[in-house]
Amino acid sequence: GATYDVRLTTRYQEADFIPAMMGVLHETGHAMYEQGLPADWVSQPVGQAGGMTLHESQSLLIEMQVCRSRAFVEWVAPHLREAFSAPNTTTWQPENLHRHLTHVQPGFIRVDADEVTYPAHILVRYQLEKAMISGDLPLADLPAAFNDGIHTLLGLKVPNDQHGCLQDIHWPEGLFGYFPCYALGAMAAAQFRAAAYKQAPDCATAVANGDFGPLMHWLRTNVHSRASSASMPQILNDATGSPLTAEAYLTHIRRRYLDRAPDA
Repeated sequence: GATYDVRLTTRYQEADFIPAMMGVLHETGHAMYEQGLPADWVSQPVGQAGGMTLHESQSLLIEMQVCRSRAFVEWVAPHLREAFSAPNTTTWQPENLHRHLTHVQPGFIRVDADEVTYPAHILVRYQLEKAMISGDLPLADLPAAFNDGIHTLLGLKVPNDQHGCLQDIHWPEGLFGYFPCYALGAMAAAQFRAAAYKQAPDCATAVANGDFGPLMHWLRTNVHSRASSASMPQILNDATGSPLTAEAYLTHIRRRYLDRAPDA
């Protein structure tokens, strides 16, 4: 691509539209961030995105925080039923779709993991890449070590390397140290959403009507327009009034998955 040319890719499963839909929503968060960078700073270092933790916070904000919320699901469910020409059965009711999108079950594939088990996938990879870089883990031992880590944290027996250490593109591409960006991004995403909904209460109402305008305006003003003019911690602190902590993320997880709060 080139300046002002922002494209995204996704993947499809013929028997299940959910992975593609959520993948598109995730990449849309990335794309909206890129499109929101200041036009006056194009091609300058200061005009670049503020790091991959901030980038992942924008994608996870859309995919996980907002588009798995009950409010968004209640809006999108009838549109999905219409798109698939599906009968008006309980299968396509918002409550059922929301239960599906917030179902918690350990799985092998990181990109398909739910919010509750996802951090375990990151912890395994982070520990392993540290061990590889330090020389404590020979590359030949990586598959077995990966399988052991997944079994320890998720209780699963990995059947093959496709479902194990070869499922991600990061290590083959040399992107060591990237995986923590997802965990930190998820924490930052929770803070951004909480701050946006508090500072601009119309965000929640608009999302319930399929309108992301108010939320995008808040993100454009407080995050996207900053580009690399400040560090990620500074941008987060300025926007939310707090440095990066796990508090907002843990509150979000408790409210959505334990309390089943209606606005979660």
